[in-house]
Amino acid sequence: MSELLQLEGFILDESAGMRFDQALAHLFPDYSRGQLTKWIKAGYVTLDKQQVRPRDSVLGGEHVIINATIEKVDETWTAENIALDIIHEDDDVLIINKEAGMVVHPGAGNHNGTLVNALLNHAPQLEGIPRAGIVHRIDKGTTGLLMIAKTLIAHNSLVLQLQDRSVLREYQAIAMGVMTSGGTVDENVGRHPIDRKRMAVTGAGKPAITHYRVEKRYRAHTHIRCKLETGRTHQIRVHMAHIRYPLLGDPVYGGRLRLPKGASEATKEALQGFRRQALHAGLLGFIHPGSDQEVSWRVDMPEDMQNILAALDRDQKEAEFDALGL
Repeated sequence: MSELLQLEGFILDESAGMRFDQALAHLFPDYSRGQLTKWIKAGYVTLDKQQVRPRDSVLGGEHVIINATIEKVDETWTAENIALDIIHEDDDVLIINKEAGMVVHPGAGNHNGTLVNALLNHAPQLEGIPRAGIVHRIDKGTTGLLMIAKTLIAHNSLVLQLQDRSVLREYQAIAMGVMTSGGTVDENVGRHPIDRKRMAVTGAGKPAITHYRVEKRYRAHTHIRCKLETGRTHQIRVHMAHIRYPLLGDPVYGGRLRLPKGASEATKEALQGFRRQALHAGLLGFIHPGSDQEVSWRVDMPEDMQNILAALDRDQKEAEFDALGL
């Protein structure tokens, strides 16, 4: 099933010098820049009766016409009474601290019990916002902060900020192996050429940049903080595995579990029992769509990750005592 969307307007004078896709996003704020770019590339958009590229500059005042054919998916999501850890809420945005095990968006095999189901119960008006207001995701096994747009204007603002790489996103993680220092991984990430359920570092992928720094080194692990410039699927997990420091517990990219030499049974049991990627989205910041002010939130690591760090601390102290013959 499809429908025809018709939009018309004139490029704003203050958009002079901007890329066409960026100027179009300012002209039609109810639609994301990503969606508008797709329409430009599909030939649905004309500028003064000419088809131009998304990256072409505009002068201001040009006549824009959009005739887009949109395929409508007959998809309904059910509101479910699922508890949410709400960190902040106002008329424009909702900030959630997602627990491990919760899927963000309904998909194959996950039609119920997702964050979307919970959001529609908490704020039914989100049914009228693309993807129920969700503008970015974190994986099922990852915990931490997510921002939800409660209006179309807020949705467009947050999407633009993500595209401009101005959203502050910092993660805490526990990597296997002992890092000598922090650094940056600047490697394209895309679908694995053979296993389409996995992501991989590949020249055919999209640009992906992860900055990481060492918080604390242990005997066989490292507590790190990662900042994202881009938000590709599984980005941190793929990048850390690529530089041979995969995340503890990662069921897809983790590889063989690494144990400290001579670790106690308690330490081995703690590490072997951690069955999700040790990754937590602990800091989130952006320009608030309503106030135009910088805002940010921070949440502590969940108990299971704190328990792992405590176990690694004990292991290190035990090894130091053993070395001293105490």
